[in-house]
Amino acid sequence: MKFHRALRQTGVAIVRTLAFLVMFAPTGCTSWTPWAVRSQSPEEPDAASPETRLVGDMAVPFGMFPVKIEAVGLVTGLKGTGSDPRPSPQRAALLAEMQTRGVKSPNTILASQDTAMVLVRGVLPPAIQKGDRFDIEVRIPGRDDTSSLRGGWLLETRLKEMAAPPGENQIHEGNVLALASGPVLVDPSASEKDNPVLLGRGRILGGGEALKSRPLALVLKPDHQTVLNSSRIETAVNRRFHTFQRGIKVGMAKAKTNEYVELTLHPRYKDNVQRYVEVVRATALRESESEMIDRLRLLERQLFDPVASSRAALQLEAIGKQGVELLKKGVKGKDPEVRFYSAEALAYLDETDAVEPLAEAARNQPAFRVFALAALSAMDDFVAYDALRNLLEVNSVETRYGAFRSLWAMNSSDPLVQGQRLGDQFSYHVLKTAGPPLIHVTRSHRPEIVLFGADQRFQAPMAVEAGNQIMVTSTKPGEVAIAKFAVNQPDQKRIVSDRVDEVVRAIVELGGTYPDVVQALQDAKAKGSLPSRFEVDAVPEAGRSYRRVAGSNESDEATEPGASSPMPDLFKDTVGKHGPSEGVSEASDEETAANPSDSPRKPRPVRDFFGKMMGRSSG
Repeated sequence: MKFHRALRQTGVAIVRTLAFLVMFAPTGCTSWTPWAVRSQSPEEPDAASPETRLVGDMAVPFGMFPVKIEAVGLVTGLKGTGSDPRPSPQRAALLAEMQTRGVKSPNTILASQDTAMVLVRGVLPPAIQKGDRFDIEVRIPGRDDTSSLRGGWLLETRLKEMAAPPGENQIHEGNVLALASGPVLVDPSASEKDNPVLLGRGRILGGGEALKSRPLALVLKPDHQTVLNSSRIETAVNRRFHTFQRGIKVGMAKAKTNEYVELTLHPRYKDNVQRYVEVVRATALRESESEMIDRLRLLERQLFDPVASSRAALQLEAIGKQGVELLKKGVKGKDPEVRFYSAEALAYLDETDAVEPLAEAARNQPAFRVFALAALSAMDDFVAYDALRNLLEVNSVETRYGAFRSLWAMNSSDPLVQGQRLGDQFSYHVLKTAGPPLIHVTRSHRPEIVLFGADQRFQAPMAVEAGNQIMVTSTKPGEVAIAKFAVNQPDQKRIVSDRVDEVVRAIVELGGTYPDVVQALQDAKAKGSLPSRFEVDAVPEAGRSYRRVAGSNESDEATEPGASSPMPDLFKDTVGKHGPSEGVSEASDEETAANPSDSPRKPRPVRDFFGKMMGRSSG
């Protein structure tokens, strides 16, 4: 009860603080409009007319913060690299959990050198639904004698919120919010000699399963908390956002109390929750026909001003069908920013006119690329699909992979990107595309291997490890042997061709996990046995700068305003901090010169692929 009371008190405090901050925030760009370079023009104090009140004038969003959940877990399957954990509160908690689950002789199991106690952490993102998967982080506790988690498997662990109420020296646990289990992915390049700390850190991609849904909500500001205003917000949101269930129109908002309006995520914005909330807050509460005409005139002027274009486009998107014609004018404008922001808004309105300028931005403008790809993925349009399909064959690695992920989000059942589930562990996709051979693996989002080009091959000599039990060697030109050596099990061996596809399948057939396959691929690349380009999480990034073109309405047109937008959920790394150049391997000077759109990415040594996976030390 103390824990739940503490959480409720914390929640109320957060809501009141948010309401206070929004009420007294300056009228410029706020943290709730992060993708706008600026939210308004110096010539126009506000994009809305004085007669028009928006949902955001009365309410602030709630439920937009990630929720951290934690537990102590047990990793098994280690090859003598585990340890018997020292006496500690963590060990006591793990023993209690094992006894609750009916485990016999838990102390004997903990004493094994093939097991290790680990700290387990996950983050529940906004609007996650029951049954959704998310990434898990594991690490050995400080002063632990475990030397490596490589090859380990996390047993099912129950994750909870932890709270430390003020004035108490005790940690209180909440309800179980998720379960976690699966193979631990450790940096394949980590070794006791070079970077031993990384051996004690790992991830389980998609290893968490949410047991409860996280609702979104709008909380009315203190001066507007009435049943009437709550009802007005519900009506305004449902007028703009709704779906159909069995032919019945269902709105996305429901007024629960005089201060709380529950908000359901519209399917169009499933991969961009932040934008959805902003569009909802930009929706007019009530507006007459004449007021709408006046506001459209004002928005048209602001749309063609690069300084105010992003905010104006957002309000036109919130208006809906009546804003489409102005946005179509915007995509034909001369300024690149005006074209992009207009096209982005049109995409979420599912208008075909958005496709060409968004595809151009994805191909040529790094600052807008991630948002352009996310917007294209939200469309239900064959022209958008075709544009993404063409982007699979460009030279830019992040554009190619970003287009793949966008296509998968658009329709995961499409034969082009559907792939298959290998070993019931990871998604495996072999794309018959042109362009330079590329192999892409993930360390976030979901376990996945994508081959851009079906006939990629290894080259001799080759001798790499795939986990603790599998060896991959070249026996003779064009032939590869995959052998498994396990204690108390008969040796197994497969002979296949040197095609990457056949080797990957053989490793899985012998019981190899996703981390095992990734280790083999990275090891082969580091030793020169893999000619193809190999990339880890080469996703497009947010936060890049854009130089405005000369001749725009911007007075300081030589500046480089930062694109401070948050990463769309489609490309977001929910466990680690996704920093610039993270997850990039070895872009050659020739490729960078040939593809200036990739220039913000900096090459890194192969050994650093997973170097910043965890974002903190294991101690």
